[in-house]
Amino acid sequence: MGTYQVGDGWDALGDRTRRAIVECLAERPRAVGELADVLPVSRPAVSQHLKVLKDAGLVTDRMAGTRRIYRLNPAGVAALRDQLDTFWNRALTGYADVVEQPTEEDS
Repeated sequence: MGTYQVGDGWDALGDRTRRAIVECLAERPRAVGELADVLPVSRPAVSQHLKVLKDAGLVTDRMAGTRRIYRLNPAGVAALRDQLDTFWNRALTGYADVVEQPTEEDS
């Protein structure tokens, strides 16, 4: 197993506020102020959380006048889903291996 990676998406989602931000952005792209309006944290805190999510590759942003609009990064979210699918497939394979092993009753 390799070393932990800085900016890992799973690590970024370990914080419930960041998970809430991801849930909001799954509905639609939003500016920092819009996110702060629906979350129990300040605008500066939302900005800090967005930076972590952006560094992890889970969100992107674009300028719209004087505001920055954030949205989920489909490539980053897809990478997390691929990892989760890999974990799930390994777990199912391990389960199948255990179930298929002969038991003492089979002998």
